[in-house]
Amino acid sequence: MAGVISMYEDLNKIDWNFSDAPQESPSKLHPYPARFIECIPRTLIQVLGVPKDSVIFDPFCGSGTTLFEAQCLGYDSIGVDLNPIACLLSKVKTRNLPFSFVQAYLMVHTKAVSAYRRNQCVPVIPNLDHWFKKDVQIAISTIISEIATQEDEDTKEALQLALSSIIVRVSNQDSDTRYASVEKCITAEDVYNHFLNACEKMIQNKPEISTGATATIINKDILSITKSDIGTNIGLVITSPPYPNAYEYWLYHKYRMWWLGFDPIKVRSSEIGARPHYQKKNGQTEVDFSLQMNKLFTLFDTCVLKGGHICIVIGRSIIKGRVIDNAGIISNLANEHGYSKVANIERNISATRKSFNPRYGKINSENILVFRKDK
Repeated sequence: MAGVISMYEDLNKIDWNFSDAPQESPSKLHPYPARFIECIPRTLIQVLGVPKDSVIFDPFCGSGTTLFEAQCLGYDSIGVDLNPIACLLSKVKTRNLPFSFVQAYLMVHTKAVSAYRRNQCVPVIPNLDHWFKKDVQIAISTIISEIATQEDEDTKEALQLALSSIIVRVSNQDSDTRYASVEKCITAEDVYNHFLNACEKMIQNKPEISTGATATIINKDILSITKSDIGTNIGLVITSPPYPNAYEYWLYHKYRMWWLGFDPIKVRSSEIGARPHYQKKNGQTEVDFSLQMNKLFTLFDTCVLKGGHICIVIGRSIIKGRVIDNAGIISNLANEHGYSKVANIERNISATRKSFNPRYGKINSENILVFRKDK
């Protein structure tokens, strides 16, 4: 017992702000809003450990940071996310690049350039002419067509991620963090060059994984996940649920999803925390968020081992002018489910970690909550 107490004391001795921590190379593979800094899951894993014959679980895996850090430390992991772009990124991040990747992206580039003038079919996507110039549409379409010819699934998904990473850059959208249309001097040639650069950047920033640990990614709504979907024991949960009314992940990745054949409207309808759910008349409130998180804890009840830990990083929200204490909501739920709170650490969020919608997401700090399952 003394060792356990010492472990929890160690949590409180750490500077969780990680002010000087640089963005590490795997996080440069693809833009993603409000991502975990790598030091948080890495440190939690190192301090808390993982019980034998169990895995690390992230029910909102996003860009796959928790899964990747688990792999690097030799632990198997499972991640769930509703957003297909998040799942694509998590898959590529937690795999070694195929040996054929260089040959594949060079061939895709060459054939796509050659196909540019061959009456390329552009997919039907809402408001496409508003957000993408005609020649840009054709260039993207040729790349997508050539990627589709790849037989190796890992290679295909790595190429899709490279293309996804440049979609906003070659669009009329102002930036990855500002959803406004502006005039850009982007040509088809720029699209092809950006795609090449993205593939080369992937090679530079995708480290080799040699531990043999596996990561399983499930593209589903976490509220529909059951114990049978998990299929194994969970020893450690590390996650950050979407803050209600703060970030709009579906909007941030909307045209990436459409170009790659996914449905962002379907994602929006089920996305926890998405602003449209909260802004309409008689919209969702913190009560809805509490009910959603209660379902999550019910899943933990069935899958997390006795003595396992649940780590949740969460900040406050503002809903129609009211400040919502999300950490308090989570803590109350954990108590109702019989978990012991062993740490509640407040950390400052760096000013460089901007929300996608600053008006609704001005969050300066967040809490790292750590619970132990006692039963």
